[in-house]
Amino acid sequence: MTFSALIVAAGSGSRAGGDKQWRDLGGRPVLRWSAEALLNAGAQELIVVIAPDAQDRVAQALSGLSSWRAVTGGKTRAQSVRAGLAALSCPADQPVLIHDAARPLLAREVVDRLIAALKDADGALPALPVADSLRRGQDGRMAGVVERDGLWRAQTPQAFRRGVIEAAYAAWPVDETPTDEAVVVDRQGGRVVLVEGDPRLLKLTYPEDFAMAEALLPRQTRIGSGYDVHRWGPGGSVWLCGIEVPHDQTLIGHSDADAGLHALTDAILGAVAEGDIGDHFPPSDPKWKGASSDRFLVHAADLVKARGGRIVNVDVTLICEHPKVKPHRLAMRERIAGLLDLALDAVSVKATTSEGLGFTGRNEGLAAQAVATIDLPAAI
Repeated sequence: MTFSALIVAAGSGSRAGGDKQWRDLGGRPVLRWSAEALLNAGAQELIVVIAPDAQDRVAQALSGLSSWRAVTGGKTRAQSVRAGLAALSCPADQPVLIHDAARPLLAREVVDRLIAALKDADGALPALPVADSLRRGQDGRMAGVVERDGLWRAQTPQAFRRGVIEAAYAAWPVDETPTDEAVVVDRQGGRVVLVEGDPRLLKLTYPEDFAMAEALLPRQTRIGSGYDVHRWGPGGSVWLCGIEVPHDQTLIGHSDADAGLHALTDAILGAVAEGDIGDHFPPSDPKWKGASSDRFLVHAADLVKARGGRIVNVDVTLICEHPKVKPHRLAMRERIAGLLDLALDAVSVKATTSEGLGFTGRNEGLAAQAVATIDLPAAI
């Protein structure tokens, strides 16, 4: 069934520390999670109701998405909802889902249940039964028990046909403020049904709620590999895995030719499908001549963080006849751990020879291999 959607994102979010709809959750703005969920579920049009000064912020948050428009809301939720309804282009009999931007973890199954429920109801909302024992409090002391039988925790989105919710709002007393749209329709005698909600569909109200939402995000594990080679040339030291090692030769390259960090950078970039080191730091660009490879590695790690991910562990293998790596291995591990903000036991550096075979065996150059494991948020 075709439907339209409306996201209320005009509030200040003061209890959550302000501007919660624009804050990052798993590498994406909170608002974007809801917008993507509704559009992916089949929303024909999406109206996002924002504060008057939020035009630039919504454009940035929803960059790359289509079929959405932003309108300015009012001082109350009800005023914002009415502004959003007025901006819709759908007919009166089309379902409209009205959602809070502060509930980002919306699953497709919830949307499907709401749409199906409208076949024989005037409205539908997702809800969860109250599981905890309830107490009434007074002056910090227990002042009675509240029976939880028949009590439900209301969530959003809430679903109505456009004509039904607009007519109900038109009849709502101007001196009263409704808690949500289900109350508005129920007041006018409409039949509003409860459908199965989702525990992940929590509302971000307080700062600690963001940590809970992060923990609830579905995750995916990715692995990337990297490989790099540099030839030997005249010199008195060589950079390997971020450490300067005394040697009677050096590696030749446009930057500091740190093959270990180059391979590791490529491994991290590969795990997030962001190309390779040459795409980000072209050797043809003179600004990278002699540059420290630390910068390349940190850049790759920042790309992971920007997507709400984290590096789990890394493993680097240096392939060479000389110099001896073992005396410097701990320093290399410590350097990489510091650059990537990892525990030392999440960083492995080892070395091997090629038994005199190939270009490394002939001491013509040094090769490095690396593997990186990262953890990323996945779509719901």
